[in-house]
Amino acid sequence: MDWLCLIIFLISRTSVGGSHFNDYNCDPSFHSRLPGERDVSVYCGVQSITLKINVCPVLYAGYMGTDLALNGRHDEPHCRGFLSNNTFPAAVLFSISLSSLEACGSSLVVSTVKGINAYGNSSLVQIGNISGYIDTPDPTTIITYLPSLLYKFSCSYPLEYLINASQLVTSSAAVSVKDSNGTFISTLRLELYNDSSFSHQLSLPPSGLGLKTRVFAAVTASNLDSRWNVYMEYCYTTPSGNPNDEIRYDLFLGCQKDPQTTVFENGKSQMSRFSFEVFRFVKHKMEKKSTIFLHCITKLCRTDDCAILTPVRSVFHYSYFHAANHINLSLDTVLRTLT
Repeated sequence: MDWLCLIIFLISRTSVGGSHFNDYNCDPSFHSRLPGERDVSVYCGVQSITLKINVCPVLYAGYMGTDLALNGRHDEPHCRGFLSNNTFPAAVLFSISLSSLEACGSSLVVSTVKGINAYGNSSLVQIGNISGYIDTPDPTTIITYLPSLLYKFSCSYPLEYLINASQLVTSSAAVSVKDSNGTFISTLRLELYNDSSFSHQLSLPPSGLGLKTRVFAAVTASNLDSRWNVYMEYCYTTPSGNPNDEIRYDLFLGCQKDPQTTVFENGKSQMSRFSFEVFRFVKHKMEKKSTIFLHCITKLCRTDDCAILTPVRSVFHYSYFHAANHINLSLDTVLRTLT
């Protein structure tokens, strides 16, 4: 009788494995197996993390697609995935909003690791790592014949970036760059204004800006959750679009600044603002206009950590090139950003 029972059980398990595919977009010749690493894809975006899991091996293992949940939150419907049969193979999709990571148990850890900083040097840089897992529920019985499925995921976001933007040829220096997985690059932009209200964008006259014209600049993050603030670490100018040009003039570095530069707000919100007076580079003395390129190294910091980045104010002196008032220049801008 014992042998008869064992044979019946094996036949039952064999028939169940194939029937679980039902009408799902699965191929029994490829998907009659347990899940593996290649069955999960992770897309790290600036507003959300998307996970796509091949549901066919999950079905073969004896589960339903709705059995999968984030971080063991099986009793919370919003932590379960969305089953889609519109792809091949069929998939379970999860979308994790970066503004509400903790809602389903995911976590953000900011760590300091060795890497290349915005200056091109080997240094310690900050990384924001978001991690979690997707699993199947534990049975309420003492034993089970179903395997336990566990998918671990992680998204690393460097918080220091170096971004190039095109030259300023119109009234704005807004940065337009491609978004890529695992970066916050596309959320940052630089805009220039002609007054301290930061409400009217700078308009460049054909003849260029007059010397000592005060220009107002703001580095802003948009479409980024409120846990991050913008901190400008270093802003400087060069006479060319090369940020590594040997000729450069510093506007400010931390609390050290040029006497004609004023920092209004830095690291306290998602907009950091400053202003400076227009000058000319001496090397352009034979030209009618002097072209300035503006570079800003900017970091993203958590609201509670930004104060740590702000150094103690100290006295800082610059040599300054005075120029004749009749010389005008056109202001071309390049934003370099490190988050």
